[in-house]
Amino acid sequence: MRLKRKPRDSSDLSGASMLEWKALYMAENEVNRYSQSQSQTPVPAHEGMTIVDLLSILRKHIITIAVTFVVILGVDILYTAMSPVAYTTTTQLFATYNSSNDSANSSEQYSGSSYIMSQIKSYPDLAKTQSVLQPVVDELKLDTTPISLASQITVTNPTNTAFVNIAVTDADPSTAARIANGVAASLSNVVEKSLYTAGSNSAVKLSIVQPAQVPTKQSSPKWSLNILVGVLGGLIIGILAALLKDVLSKKIQDESDVTDIVDAPIIGRVVKDDILAGSSPVVVSEPGSPIAEDFRRIRTNLSFSTPVEGTNCRLVVVTSAGASEGKTTISVNIAAALAEDGPRVLLIDADLRHPSVAHKIDIDGSAGLTHVLSGQAAVKDVIQRYWKPNLHIIPAGPKPPNASTLLNSPLMTTLVANAMQQYDYIIIDTAPMVVANDAVIFMKQGGTLEMVCRRDQTLKRDLHEIADELETLDMPVTGVIINCAKENKKALENSNYYYYSNSSPAEKNRKNRKS
Repeated sequence: MRLKRKPRDSSDLSGASMLEWKALYMAENEVNRYSQSQSQTPVPAHEGMTIVDLLSILRKHIITIAVTFVVILGVDILYTAMSPVAYTTTTQLFATYNSSNDSANSSEQYSGSSYIMSQIKSYPDLAKTQSVLQPVVDELKLDTTPISLASQITVTNPTNTAFVNIAVTDADPSTAARIANGVAASLSNVVEKSLYTAGSNSAVKLSIVQPAQVPTKQSSPKWSLNILVGVLGGLIIGILAALLKDVLSKKIQDESDVTDIVDAPIIGRVVKDDILAGSSPVVVSEPGSPIAEDFRRIRTNLSFSTPVEGTNCRLVVVTSAGASEGKTTISVNIAAALAEDGPRVLLIDADLRHPSVAHKIDIDGSAGLTHVLSGQAAVKDVIQRYWKPNLHIIPAGPKPPNASTLLNSPLMTTLVANAMQQYDYIIIDTAPMVVANDAVIFMKQGGTLEMVCRRDQTLKRDLHEIADELETLDMPVTGVIINCAKENKKALENSNYYYYSNSSPAEKNRKNRKS
């Protein structure tokens, strides 16, 4: 930023004015240094995903989240329901040192206590050996083996204690209690009669201090815990699936995909409808249909655009990222919608590489823009009136070998400049941007660029590249039109209400047969 100052005559430079001039100069330098420092401050290219972005992604993939959640929760419930019911009960033993001398002194008692603590750590493993479990199998007449029985038992020794806890799980609560008590008795017997000195001289004595009781509540499956895990797991996996789907998605799926890439408003949405495949614009063939109202809405939004400087004409350049995204269909219908309201409208098919306008509305396209730009014909020789006196069309004509050269020629510039003096709107259908950037040629003449993006068709990568290219050229996209947009059911119901109310009996019968 530079401070502007009025030149002074040298005769005005008195002492006071010299001081004033010096102060102004110093202030200017300070402002300039501040401006330079601000301009050199790097602007972050990307702030990262915000909560709003995340919520937008989740809303966009809500069906994926819902389906994933239902599947995960369903599998969890099915697994829980099919899991066998089991009961768990616990018995507790306490180990004491069996001194041979009833009047053992404190030193001997301490040594005995240390001995127990060193030995008891091995009892959990000892309890699962065949020497302990085989007597239990035999006594209780269990239809199992010691090895299988060991898988039902959990034995622990709480740290720094002389307790041994034996937990047994079984499908029958009574059997679980009998096994737990049997294992405790067998372990005590092995420790006292086999592991150490036999009989009353055994160094360690294991006593059952808490016999196992018959459990009244099942230990598994745990329905509350499993349902909670299923709910949380379903939500987490569903959200991850949505994020992964959004990252891997290569095509535009939602309006937010477009607005995340292109910094331009969405000026219209056109839902998919078989009417659009017809040989005439919908405002001509189905003027009372909801789809026709979509184009009238676009017409209204375009009316707020600024006319080209020095004229009363609005130059609207229509393009798309790639092929088969519906730009020609959109261009034709916008032109018809504008002409319906009375303004003078000119539609130019400037997609010389793949002309489509003439075929789309079933007019003669043998002579057109190519002949004018190559000097073979005048504009008045190729221009055609369509539907209404105020709607004129210049078809593309035959494909030329040098499309870019013709479109960038002075003849093209003159043609558009002259047309802007005669029409209120000029709609120019140009080639897809991935094919050629012909649209930029007309933007240089003051045109607004309307980008058609087709859901499930437009590639995000292409849209990114085009947006970057246009930003570099300082010719950003002015507006976006979503083709094959998702239906707004509520709006559609309201539109259908007015459509049926205003339709003729024949139209109502046709719609009823179609539905």
